[in-house]
Amino acid sequence: MQPMHPTLADAESPLLPPAGPDHRSGFVAVIGRPNVGKSTLFNRVLGQKIAITSPKPQTTRDAILGILTAENVQILFLDTPGLHRPLHRLGEYMVQVAASTIADADVVLWLVDINSAPGEEERSIAELLVQLTTRKRRRVTLPPLLLGFNQADRWGGDAAATAARMAEYRALLSWVQPPPSSALFSAATGQGIEELLEQVRMLLPPGPLYYPEDQVTNVDLRYMTAELIREKALYLLQDEVPHSLAVEIDEFVERAPTLTYISAVLYVERESQKGIVLGSGGSMIKRIGQNARPEIEELVGTKVYLELWVKVWERWRKRQNLLRQLGYAVES
Repeated sequence: MQPMHPTLADAESPLLPPAGPDHRSGFVAVIGRPNVGKSTLFNRVLGQKIAITSPKPQTTRDAILGILTAENVQILFLDTPGLHRPLHRLGEYMVQVAASTIADADVVLWLVDINSAPGEEERSIAELLVQLTTRKRRRVTLPPLLLGFNQADRWGGDAAATAARMAEYRALLSWVQPPPSSALFSAATGQGIEELLEQVRMLLPPGPLYYPEDQVTNVDLRYMTAELIREKALYLLQDEVPHSLAVEIDEFVERAPTLTYISAVLYVERESQKGIVLGSGGSMIKRIGQNARPEIEELVGTKVYLELWVKVWERWRKRQNLLRQLGYAVES
């Protein structure tokens, strides 16, 4: 169900035309604490919806590749799970995905909220970056780092206040050489996005065109359909359910040129959660399907007959065999 972690070796194709001498390309790992706006930025720069968004933290569970091709540059954005202290095997998987993405990147874009001073989560991310460069088994040279100060549309500070807030975050990275650069922008409104992209471009190495110009992601329709269903469930369900929810596509069949049949299973961890997802008389699961269907139809380009089922997998986030079946392979 989940996309494999992409690499530049996977991307190279001898069929693509050679890029010009000034062309730059490479991976950009977008990191940050949960719910800081990574997926919103991802969708903003690509000009279409690739990553699901939610007001609830830890929505993203995989590193999803988004491909931005513009004049003299191809930026391979990787939207990573929010970095946090894991409480179960799914959390461990999410942190491993983010850490391995950082290690393989050409540039690291660390998103923070300009409206908030550094907290425990930001200090933990700085510690992770230190660990990546000092671990014995796999010592990593940290790629060029760009601090992205998001939510500029809500920031009312003057130039002095802005400089002071940026200095607070740079202090967490005093050991990084060369010192990280900074960009102020709003993923929600688009303010400062062009300047951010230009800074990213200048940090990328010279490189070829790895993907066709019209390709925007590496994930398939089944994965994106499952994520759209999960997104709608996140918006509609109560707080005790979302992190215990997984979606798996059971069937995805084109029954006619204008009709696609999709059957999906929503997994929860307790019988009480199953009742919440179903709702009274099946009302909630019906709403989830009604909200997801229009975007799925836009995605697949046909009408969609969507059937949703709810099953209980007790403690699935802590059981490695079930995580592996869902595509969350956790290394020992």
